[in-house]
Order: sequence, then structure tokens, then C-alpha cells
Amino acid sequence: MARATAARRCALALLGERRRRDARARDLLRGSEALSGLPERDRAFATRLVLGATAAEDALDRAVDAHLRRGAHLEPRVRDALRLAAFELLYLGERSDVAVSQGVELVRGVAPRAAGLANAVLRRVAEGDAPALAAARERVASGSSDASDLALVGALPEWLCERALASLGPADASAWAMGALGPAGAWVAANRARLSLREAETLLAKAGCDPVAGPVAGSFLLGAPARLAPSGLVERVDVLPCDLAAQEAALAAAPEPGSRVLEVGQGRGTKTVLLEGAAVAAGGPCEIVAVELGPRKSALAARRMEAAGVAEHVACVAADGRALGGDDLPDVLLGTFDLVFVDAPCTGTGTLARHPEIAWSLESSAPEELAALQGEILSAAAARVAPGGRLVYATCSVLAEEDERVVDAFLSSATGAGFELVAASRTPVRPNTDTHFHAELRRR
Repeated sequence: MARATAARRCALALLGERRRRDARARDLLRGSEALSGLPERDRAFATRLVLGATAAEDALDRAVDAHLRRGAHLEPRVRDALRLAAFELLYLGERSDVAVSQGVELVRGVAPRAAGLANAVLRRVAEGDAPALAAARERVASGSSDASDLALVGALPEWLCERALASLGPADASAWAMGALGPAGAWVAANRARLSLREAETLLAKAGCDPVAGPVAGSFLLGAPARLAPSGLVERVDVLPCDLAAQEAALAAAPEPGSRVLEVGQGRGTKTVLLEGAAVAAGGPCEIVAVELGPRKSALAARRMEAAGVAEHVACVAADGRALGGDDLPDVLLGTFDLVFVDAPCTGTGTLARHPEIAWSLESSAPEELAALQGEILSAAAARVAPGGRLVYATCSVLAEEDERVVDAFLSSATGAGFELVAASRTPVRPNTDTHFHAELRRR
């Protein structure tokens, strides 16, 4: 009797912990001592299993449940083990005999009496569901697929695939769905407000991260990302973990040295540092006022600005972006700005590989509900744009409801009548990277 491998046992323990704590998978992975104790290859495999089984959870449950007797109830730990084995069978291309055997042993380890059930269910998944998925992949590759095929290959809700097809077109929607379960690339951005690109690359190389310069100034793809955390480079904000598409969106705004910038939706402050770094690289710092709704988040971002060495030029303010058009604001928010950068709250459908919980947590009404909020924030922020100044709107969504249609609605409004569209584009749909939308408008 073959025992389940250490990587699979670790993945099962993490999947169970995520379920019990309702935690984010990546947060658990970052803090797992058991995971960090595995050899590098096993660590990568366990990570892939946890993120994949999390992202495909609902699709995997449907596949498993289809082979159970009506009304059958699975003990949660058994379901976790079956999800992992079904993910291997369907989405990793593991040999069916290996995946079935290892899945049975995972189940045996938590509920010995359920081993026979696990064997029967997983064999049916291998014999029926895996060939159906392979056929769907062939249709996607040949360009003859529909939303149901995209939903199958990406383990995504069909309504979301229908929206993606309408927003992206068949080719990009297919690439987006095919990449939904892929591993996210280990991209980082140099803190260009403090370091030259050569200095950042040298620090990453000395840490053993095997950096390769990316297509965006200051971007690096790490060949050995596991060595980044112990290096201290992230804590010192010498580099920032940041997907290539997010870097592209921030750098598209490229503030001028000495300009006054308003950032709406600061979050943890990654794009704040990128914006400041772009200005410094162009000749000198800009002055940024960064708004975030939550006081706690804003305080955390302020501490990060200190660590990044940009606090002298960045003010972090807790405020509601929808209120920016009024006068009852902190003094630092009054007046106008040369650049207003709106990083809008969105569905995050362009970041599925990085955030596996997103797809199945969304309701079909979410894009329209968020579009209303996005429109409010964009209109309020527009009041702070100086004559001749720029208003940049960005999301990490692939859906037109949150992107082009929000911008079109704004330009058709009384507030938007004073603006003209300079450019609107989406970062390319590429393997292992996010996809972002950004539009630049100029005040007449």
C-alpha cells in the first residue's frame, strides 16, 4: 500500500485549514512552516495543488458529487482529499493511476472506511470527466468553443465566461480561461524611488532569486521566488511583489517630476511607490496624496511609505473616494491635482491566477453593482483634476461593464463633458500574468 506523498499530505492539511478558518489560500501558504520545510520541488507542487483546488472548488465538487449516490454526505476532510485528487486528474494531467491511488491514500489517512468510496469516485472522474475536459480543450484550441467550454477548461462560472466572451472576444477570452488555473508568475518591481535598476537586480541576484529583467522598466521575473521572503528585500521595500500588468497600469500614468498627484484607492500602497518611482526616474519626486477608505489600511500604507523612503512626498489619508467632489475634506485633499489616478474597486477578474478565491465568490450581479460604485468614484475624483490635468481610471477586471462602459458613461455625463479620452487599453492576456484595464482622460 503506497502512502500519500509529503507534498500531497501538506496540501491536504492546508486545504483543511483554509476551510476551517475561511482564510485566503495565499496567506496560509506564506505562513506555513510545514510547506517551507518541504524540498523546493515538493513545495511548488503542494502550492500548485492548494491554489488550484481552491480556484476550482465548485467545479471539482460538481464532478465528485455527480458520482455519489443521491443524498450522500461527505465528511469535510474526505471532500478536501477528493478535491485535490480530482484537480490532479482533471487539470494537472497526472497519470490517472497515480492520481487515483494517491487520492485514495489521502482519504484513507483521514477516514479509512471511505477509501473504497474514494476509489470508485476517482475512477469515474478519470474515465468520464477527464476525457470530456480534454475534448473541451480541443474545441477551445481550435476556436470552436463556447462559454460552457471556457467554463470547463478554466473551472469557472459559465455566466462569467459569457461576460468575458462579450468583453474580450473569442481569442482573448479563451486565453483568459485557459490561464485561470495556471501558476502566477513571480514578478516584482524595483523601488525606483530608492534604487537604480542595476542596484535592484544586484540585490535580487545576491539573494539567490535569479532575476530576469521584464519588459516594463523596473520589472523582474524571479526564477527562484522562494528565496525572496527570507531576503528582507520586501520588508525593506527595496522591491515590491507586483504582477507585470499592475506595473504597466501604474506606469501608464507616469506622473511628471514636481507634479501634484491624487491616488484614489491606495490599498497597501504598491502603486503609490510605483508612481513615485516613475517620477524620480524621470527627474525628481512628485507630491502624492493617497486616499484609502479604511483607516487601518491607510495607516498600514503610511508605514510602508516610511519603509520605502517616500514618506516625505506621500500623504496617506483615510477618506471615501465618493466624497472627493465636496468641500468637507482634509486640507491636503482640497484644490486640484495635475494627475488623479483612480485604482477602482472591481471584481478582480483579471487576477484569477493570483487570487483563486475570486471567481466562485462573485454573484452575477457584481459587475453592474461595482460599475455603479466605480462611476461614483470616477465622477467625484474628476472634480479634483486641474485644467489640462489628467484623470486615469484603472481596474484589474476583464469585463466591459467595469471598464469601457464606466468610462463611456462618465464621458456622457455632465461631469465628464469637460474631459476628452486620450487613450484606453487593456494589458495583453498572457500566460502567468494578470490583465488590467486603464483609460487616460484629459480635462479641457
